[in-house]
Amino acid sequence: MRVLDRIRSNSTGRLALKIGVGILGTLVTAVGIVLIPLPGPGWAIVILGLAILAIEFHWARGLLAFTKRHVQSWTHWIARQSLPLRALIGLLGMIFISSVVWLSVLLSFDLNLYTWTLDFLGWR
Repeated sequence: MRVLDRIRSNSTGRLALKIGVGILGTLVTAVGIVLIPLPGPGWAIVILGLAILAIEFHWARGLLAFTKRHVQSWTHWIARQSLPLRALIGLLGMIFISSVVWLSVLLSFDLNLYTWTLDFLGWR
């Protein structure tokens, strides 16, 4: 018998598992959502949170399957495109991430990375 099946075998264990999975999955998903606009694994953390929630919640299994389907279709669509178009999409992604980093540093530390870099290189 699997561990989760043994826990689910009595009502107290079933309730404790549902509450524990709900709290942990919600916390991981919330951290991922906060991290989405920042460079890094925000979406991967959201998907991990959904996977945790999917252990006990049917709606999370459906949402995880929906997400997986759309990520795979996007990945396959990108793979079918020409090299110049993939390069353009990658460039636009880099510009977006660079803009998010620049704005985050500007708002968090009141430091304009563009002018700081120009000053650092002696070009201004």
